[in-house]
Amino acid sequence: MARAAVRSASIIGQDGAEHRPWVGRSMERVEDAALLSGRGRFIDDLGTPPGTLHAAILRSPHAHADIVSIDAEAASRAPGVAAILTGEHVKALTSSLVVGVKAPVECWPIATDRVRYVGEPVAVVVATDRARAEDAIDLINVEYRPRVAVVAPLAALAPGAPVLHDGFPGNLASDRSFRYGDPEQAFTEAAHRITIDIEYPRNSCTPIETYGVIAGYDAAEDAFDVLANFQGPFSIHTVISRALKVPGNRMRLRTPPDSGGSFGVKQGVFPYIVLVAAASRAVGRPVKWIEDRLEHLAASVSATNRSTTLSAAVTAEGRILALDWDQVEDCGAHLRAPEPATLYRMHGNLTGAYDIRHVKVRNRVVVTNKTPTGLNRGFGGPQVYFALERLVHRIAVGLDLDPLEIIKRNLVPANAFPYRTATGALLDSGNYQEAIARAVEQGAFAELKTRRDDARAQGRLYGIGLAAVVEPSVSNMGYITTVLTAAERRKAGPKNGAQATATVALDPVGGVSVHVASVPQGQGHRTVLSQVVADVFGLNPRDVRVNTEIDTAKDAWSIASGNYASRFAAAVAGTAKLAAERIAGRLARIAASQLNVEVADIAFADGFVASRHNPENRIGFSRVAALSHWSPGSLPDEAGQTIRETVFWTPPELTAPDDEDRINSSLCHGFIFDFCGVEIDRATLEIRIDRYVTMHDCGTILHPGMVDGQIRGGFAQALGAALYEEYAYGEDGSFLTGTFADYLLPTATEVPEPQIIHMETPSPFTPLGAKGVGEGNCMSTPVCVANAVADALGLSDVTLPLVPARLADRVRGPEQAAPAGRSSVPAAERGGDRRLRGAGSATVDTAPEQVWTMLLDPVTLQSVIPGCRRVDRVSDTHFRADVTLGIGPVTGRYRADVTLSDLDPPHAVTLRGRAEGALGFGSAEGRITLEPDDKGGTRLQYAYEAAIGGKVASIGGRLLDGATRVIIGQFFAALARKAGGEAPSGSWLALFGRLASMFGGRR
Repeated sequence: MARAAVRSASIIGQDGAEHRPWVGRSMERVEDAALLSGRGRFIDDLGTPPGTLHAAILRSPHAHADIVSIDAEAASRAPGVAAILTGEHVKALTSSLVVGVKAPVECWPIATDRVRYVGEPVAVVVATDRARAEDAIDLINVEYRPRVAVVAPLAALAPGAPVLHDGFPGNLASDRSFRYGDPEQAFTEAAHRITIDIEYPRNSCTPIETYGVIAGYDAAEDAFDVLANFQGPFSIHTVISRALKVPGNRMRLRTPPDSGGSFGVKQGVFPYIVLVAAASRAVGRPVKWIEDRLEHLAASVSATNRSTTLSAAVTAEGRILALDWDQVEDCGAHLRAPEPATLYRMHGNLTGAYDIRHVKVRNRVVVTNKTPTGLNRGFGGPQVYFALERLVHRIAVGLDLDPLEIIKRNLVPANAFPYRTATGALLDSGNYQEAIARAVEQGAFAELKTRRDDARAQGRLYGIGLAAVVEPSVSNMGYITTVLTAAERRKAGPKNGAQATATVALDPVGGVSVHVASVPQGQGHRTVLSQVVADVFGLNPRDVRVNTEIDTAKDAWSIASGNYASRFAAAVAGTAKLAAERIAGRLARIAASQLNVEVADIAFADGFVASRHNPENRIGFSRVAALSHWSPGSLPDEAGQTIRETVFWTPPELTAPDDEDRINSSLCHGFIFDFCGVEIDRATLEIRIDRYVTMHDCGTILHPGMVDGQIRGGFAQALGAALYEEYAYGEDGSFLTGTFADYLLPTATEVPEPQIIHMETPSPFTPLGAKGVGEGNCMSTPVCVANAVADALGLSDVTLPLVPARLADRVRGPEQAAPAGRSSVPAAERGGDRRLRGAGSATVDTAPEQVWTMLLDPVTLQSVIPGCRRVDRVSDTHFRADVTLGIGPVTGRYRADVTLSDLDPPHAVTLRGRAEGALGFGSAEGRITLEPDDKGGTRLQYAYEAAIGGKVASIGGRLLDGATRVIIGQFFAALARKAGGEAPSGSWLALFGRLASMFGGRR
């Protein structure tokens, strides 16, 4: 009774009139004052405990190699170095991280006997400051024995592929098949079977702030205290404490007040929490580590790439009767928890927004020599909807029907909600037909079709794309157990639900505080929570103080806590409302006794608690709120305390998977319908988005301005996935996109303003009727743009990202070879193991015999090898060198081995060399010929082939070819000068001196 009174009273003013609630208004964000004035408090801004040391990480330059030996003796003697930890040390201090499936496989936060991806930690240096730690890394000598790498998921399954883990035979971590309804019969009876093959690429999030950890170990308590910009979910807390060999109550995890973005990726900081905490235990002092941008791009988690074959059984009229999914998920080198969650988060939603009752699924999870994967905005949705909505487009083209009509004919009926999908999702509310009708009308879809017709009549390339998707939010913890069989689930015990936690407290002067177990990364938690709670208590949002920092040793939280799966508005804010209503119900009883009215007559408004029928009969909210502190004995017996209320809420709709593997993988489901028009330049094949319309139904909108901001942010990120972003790897596993020069992000210049349209169908399953928003365009926009490009170019298949070079291959065929004589140096091959080739010549005013002697002299070699510090002769034809070189933004120290073979003195010799260091490796082979000229000198000619890997390969493909020519050319230019001859011939060689400084090379 009291709860009902509170709900209605929160919008009644003391004048008896209804006042507009704060929820639903675009009020100014509480967070912005500090963030926009540079007063945000991020992890690197916070002070550190006395005696804190700093860590730097030595990472593997190889995608796949055995670690033969690690020599850290010289590094350990470097100034300021406190400790160096290798895999052997970390294994002694920790236990294996949890692997995502049951298998005899170990997963450590550092390489032990073998490296399996470029950037995998090999050693941790702890020193008095970060600079000294990084300097010491250069002194660690690691000997690797390279193995063959595998980077494509289907190639990983091929017979004879290199195996990453013995416990994953054939690199297959999981293989599960599912069947719902009678898909075989549906395919037999269908008029058409239409199939599409999709290779969804790997991309990631790029938050402004990278990973950060400050860890301390208390030997007396055998306990850890960790501050990290971690977003949860807190199921990983258990993984961390287990890996550190302490009970959960001895693993204190805290978060900073502010986090510079995440989009899911900061869940992936947890292996580094283990690594830095182990380092703290080893040195007996706190240790701080802040990831740099090169590390983040190369070695933090990314989204999965997926190979999908999807077939539809289709009637002659375009009705989809059944789907047949075959998905191969690439989770990278290690299957870290919560993976393979990306594959199973969408399991209940494999039919999207469509009424399809028959589904067949095969899910395979493979490991490859790429970074391990994890949470990423949209989390499995982009991979599913790209395949499904591309298939819908193909059905329309194949049947010569309008794509919009195909979508409308297959939608879930408006009167069917709550609607249970074939695979188990319970779609809570919606009217997809009405949403599309509004979008078509308000977005002027008919006008867009006219624009397309006019453009094509003028010979321009113009296309329209559409996409209709369901956006799931508030993940069911039990969905990941769908990877297990029903028997395995029964043995393991039930896992389900999505518990959210919120605490509302009143202080001795009646101030209201709110705390939630959800770490924001820009979503505006403090603003929205103050609105929600202010409405319950009849206050102004500025009267409500919100704290979103987490301290697992003090705060209320659960294993499902955290900020992920768009759960804030639907679950966390709703739980705060429930906690506030419980206290308000008790305050209503107290006020009713003091005002001598019935509880049902109590209203909260304008900072007072008053009689609804006699607003003048009132008492200040702060006075009533403070009574539990100042006069608990005067409270009515039935009122109870009003100091603090913590609510743990989980919806009953989120049950465990049933014996037929049906799973309601998320609580609530928004709806998005997008359409766009794109024009493609015939000459450059550059894509220009002419118009983009996006319709969203996210249930009750709590803050319209922030909802639109989340949509714009998701749209911008999705545009990057569609047109620019891809984590690219060579066939040897070299990471090729290690800076923003190669991993391209859209800027404000490239992102058009989308037209955003709203419709609200509140969810019956959430306290506020809200659903998630912000991830949806990451699911809908890539395929919407792809469908438009396919429409413009008449393509049956398109692959992301839609860069002009990729479109050129599809539209114009392979690029023709350059005309003869255009270049004396073959272009670098950009794939495979990144082999680079070149040739040149030089004239030396010395006889061939003397040049030959110089090539075999260590002193001469030291003076002419770029960046060489020392050359030692191992034998007459074997030399070792210590070289410091820079390429682009990275400079490092390398140990090089050079051997001479195929000697034909003094006419020809083959040089083979290999250099390896903390920043990468390189190998080269060159043939040098010496011929006397007619002036008593020597004509020196050379041709080389080189390969570069590790960080130096990841800094930018465009630099490598030129930088390699610079370095090799420098060698011969210096040799010519040493012998008193001329500079090497060729106009490009004449510029070596100046180019060397541009690329960072130095003598």
